[in-house]
Amino acid sequence: MLMAPFANFGRQPAWLTFDCYGTLIQWDEGLVDAVRSILAKKRDADGVATDRLIAVFDRHEHELEAERPHRSFRDVAGIALRRTLDELGLESSADDVAILTERIALMPPFQEVVPALAQLKHMGFRLCIVSNTDDDIIAGNVAQLGGTIDRVITAQQAGAYKPTRQIFAHAHQALDVSKEDVVHICASPHLDLVAARDIGFRCVWIDRGTARRPLPDYTPDAILPRLDRVPVLFKQLGWGRA
Repeated sequence: MLMAPFANFGRQPAWLTFDCYGTLIQWDEGLVDAVRSILAKKRDADGVATDRLIAVFDRHEHELEAERPHRSFRDVAGIALRRTLDELGLESSADDVAILTERIALMPPFQEVVPALAQLKHMGFRLCIVSNTDDDIIAGNVAQLGGTIDRVITAQQAGAYKPTRQIFAHAHQALDVSKEDVVHICASPHLDLVAARDIGFRCVWIDRGTARRPLPDYTPDAILPRLDRVPVLFKQLGWGRA
């Protein structure tokens, strides 16, 4: 569903930037699988629901990402997971974070993602991921994207996590573009849409039907249900090679 007149999109961008987890990669499904594996090792975890653990972990993760000095995502995940297990009355072990980070690196793309990225590349766009993670963790996910990604910008490289300006400023500087030269494509309302609202770059929100809702004070330039609708939209805008 297109949410803005075509004219509002402005000129054709040279670069498309993407959120990775939840947009390209099956984050929710992979996280549930990882948490179930962690809970299966706990003797006293029968009364702990998977979604409850994920909600508590998510809260601790975002709190840690906002703190200074900057921590690697591996450290953030480890501390957040230990705090989560402590809060839920479960013992933690050194293996827990290894299970989590290893599962993240193995999370696969959504079914339509690789063909859609290939189509966008064929249309002449350059593709960059901007992600709240470490280089070594995301490498396993990028390897599953069919060689379509031109650049990967991580929180590790920027020394900051979304939704701060710092990581996007780092990305735009690395790509040698201004915010007007990119369109960002994401599924995360409380990280990427916050940044789009505060910084003012163009943004397409991929609404995959999760419980995540857009911000009450911000409307993305377009809302689409899947990544394969992005090439269709851009062709309607007259963008890209035929």
